[in-house]
Amino acid sequence: MGNAHKKPPGRGDGGPHAEHAPQGHWRGKRGSADKHRGPEPAKKDLANGAQGAGGGGAEQTGDGSAGSGGDDSRLDAPCGALPPPLARLKNEGNLLFKNGQFADALEKYSQAITGFTDSGIDSPEDLSVLYSNRAACHLKDGNSTDCIQDCTRALELRPFSLKPLLRRAMAHESLERYSKAYVDYKTVLQIDAGVQSAHDSVNRITKVLIEQDGADWREKLPEIPLVPLSAQQHRREEPPSAELAQARAARAAQETARRAEARFSSVKQEGNECVKTGRYREAAEKYSECLALKPDECAVYTNRALCYLKLELFAEAKQDCDSALHLEPSNKKAFYRRALAYKGLKDYLACSSDLQEVLQLDPNVQEAERELEEVTVLLRQSLAAAASPGKPRKSVPITEVDGSDEETDAVNGTGAAGSHCDGEELRVPTQPANAYEFGQALNAARSRGDTAACAELLQAVAPEALPEYVSSTLDGRTVHFIMQALDGHLLQKDPNLVYQHLSHLPTAERFSVVLMLLDADERRQTTRLFERLSAAATGAFTADDVQNLANRYI
Repeated sequence: MGNAHKKPPGRGDGGPHAEHAPQGHWRGKRGSADKHRGPEPAKKDLANGAQGAGGGGAEQTGDGSAGSGGDDSRLDAPCGALPPPLARLKNEGNLLFKNGQFADALEKYSQAITGFTDSGIDSPEDLSVLYSNRAACHLKDGNSTDCIQDCTRALELRPFSLKPLLRRAMAHESLERYSKAYVDYKTVLQIDAGVQSAHDSVNRITKVLIEQDGADWREKLPEIPLVPLSAQQHRREEPPSAELAQARAARAAQETARRAEARFSSVKQEGNECVKTGRYREAAEKYSECLALKPDECAVYTNRALCYLKLELFAEAKQDCDSALHLEPSNKKAFYRRALAYKGLKDYLACSSDLQEVLQLDPNVQEAERELEEVTVLLRQSLAAAASPGKPRKSVPITEVDGSDEETDAVNGTGAAGSHCDGEELRVPTQPANAYEFGQALNAARSRGDTAACAELLQAVAPEALPEYVSSTLDGRTVHFIMQALDGHLLQKDPNLVYQHLSHLPTAERFSVVLMLLDADERRQTTRLFERLSAAATGAFTADDVQNLANRYI
């Protein structure tokens, strides 16, 4: 095999970017090369020839090499699997190309291609080289369309061949098909990242595409093929440095993030448009696609929750609001929409709690106020229905839930409780040992309307233990009964104990929700209790302390 020589750029040698074959080169006269002007000089040598943005020189295959113009024996050198006549035609074409006689070289390559087809030879690589060489002639003559056709044929025969890809990229660029040129240049760089002319062309075309297609120009590109490792034959022997590898990885990560962000913004906007036109199911699908790209975007969860509410998919809406609140615990929109989801699920207690959270975050949300009023009525109705399942659901005062007949019997001493009111088994324990005993004693006192017994029970219980004792049975009537006992029996005796009980009671579970169930009369009595407690202020607490405490009740 002949030795490959690198020839300095000059006129008449196939342009300043001529690619020299691995088998050698011709040293013929320059002929008519002065008539043809190639592209800018290349900055990166390929394996055996200078490779740049120009058409490049003819490719050689086989063990032979083109010789000098005065030695015909060199024209008969073998070329791969080509028969001698076809090998000579190719060698003659190579010589003519290097002398700048591109039209004559094109004719030789065409004859070789025709002869190859007629001979029935099975050597795709040799035929690919012939098409690639003829494409170089087309490119030098300014025939970009035929160049593209020949390069495409060459690539069909030998996929991911570097020279046909580069020549086709240049032809596309000359025809101002910048997107296709960009794809071919990027494919070249996958094969050999060191082809500087491809880097330069990519940078140049990128500016053109940005001006032409705007910020979303990458979205409009054809898909860039992934070059298999087996085709990456022209990589530099030395691996990239750690710094370069990190820089490439960083650029790749930035590009991936940029594409994801662009896609996210586009799809989110599409979802917003669907919501505006009432296409909630389609909008939910768009928001789901957004969350696949950015799973930690709180606003998308609340947007999709809105769609689910419109579609009456309340469980799904609640789940999205849960996710949003996990990301932003004080997101009032998530609280409000979860409240609506709870309302749809008929969990009025949870709905009421979320609406109160909204109003704590922003007291001016009128929608939350209206919903809270409506849900309070629904909650009372549901509690009434639960207490009296055989009765039709209707709105009644909460004080009537337990049934007025038994209470009347208890007061008159004619009911079951009345018949045992003097019995030892219903006596209020002076020191309840646990929440169960406290609950039993409190229920017994409340069933008889015995506020004095309730006051005695409260005296026996430490204020800090009261929330735990009442949390399991806390309801509107219990709170009202305790207020009556504090006001009627303990306030005059021990106002400090009353203040302590009132300070600890709001920490009981569900207290804020139960407080809403008090009717107007019960609220007025609570207000009177705090007014009297403020007047009885002692050294242990002041009137301002009472006012601050009252704000938690009223």
